[in-house]
Amino acid sequence: MPPSPIKAVIPAAGLGTRFLPATKAMPKEMLPVVDKPAIQYVVEEAVAAGIDDIVMIIGRNKNALANHFDRVTELEHTLERKGDHGKLAQVMETSSMADIHFVRQGDPNGLGHAVLRGRKHVGNETFAVMLGDDLIDARDPLLPRMIEVSQRQSATVIALMEVDPSQIHLYGCADVETTDEPDVVRVKGLVEKPAAADAPSNLAIIGRYVLKPEIFDVLAHTAPGKGGEIQLTDALEELAADETIAGPVLGVIFSGRRYDTGDRLDYLKSNILLALDRDDLGPDLKSFVQDLASSFD
Repeated sequence: MPPSPIKAVIPAAGLGTRFLPATKAMPKEMLPVVDKPAIQYVVEEAVAAGIDDIVMIIGRNKNALANHFDRVTELEHTLERKGDHGKLAQVMETSSMADIHFVRQGDPNGLGHAVLRGRKHVGNETFAVMLGDDLIDARDPLLPRMIEVSQRQSATVIALMEVDPSQIHLYGCADVETTDEPDVVRVKGLVEKPAAADAPSNLAIIGRYVLKPEIFDVLAHTAPGKGGEIQLTDALEELAADETIAGPVLGVIFSGRRYDTGDRLDYLKSNILLALDRDDLGPDLKSFVQDLASSFD
């Protein structure tokens, strides 16, 4: 049986300070990755997983997000008059791909607080949380597997990925034990950005979660943690420590293609890698990159 449809929460209230001054007036989620804003990749991933009801948690100066997924009739009419049906289809698709709602976070109190702001829309149902800094290649679907595991085992599920131990201090890290499924582990604990010597594994938490509604009550009493903010990791740590709250916390280990757009260098790499895979851009870009690389020899 295919997984039952669920809703998705996409936190998008961050200030994007790593990309200043570009993000002074434009949301970081609207920065283009090749020729689409990063947030559109995330919505497309949700839709591909069978999700058509999405709530975005936004802050001030994020109106561009709502505008992008709204209709722009003047643009549609212009493209129609020009006979540019390809671009017209692309423009119209963004306003019809999903039912997208917007909720203000208000005070910027962290990821956990942003997720909590989605409570009224989600209700008492399991839901997905998708972070915009992590783009998952459409050829390597992750979310359907996470939803299937969550529903079959009545579990909270987080996405994990093996990273070089020298990089684990950049991530939340999972302490795990194996299960009878090679790509699924039981999460015993979570550590936020540990030193390599203190890390319980090299399994990093990446920005996909399938959460049971009990997480909301946990977040409601979670005290501010790292950075003085309400951390989703802290709430997940509580669930992992006490399975009577909402059942087990499981991790799905992802080994596919992931693009990190969270900092400037990785953002540039993501643009190049995705463009190289495009039939319309890849061949010419590959030649350019090869020529550029040879010029440094």
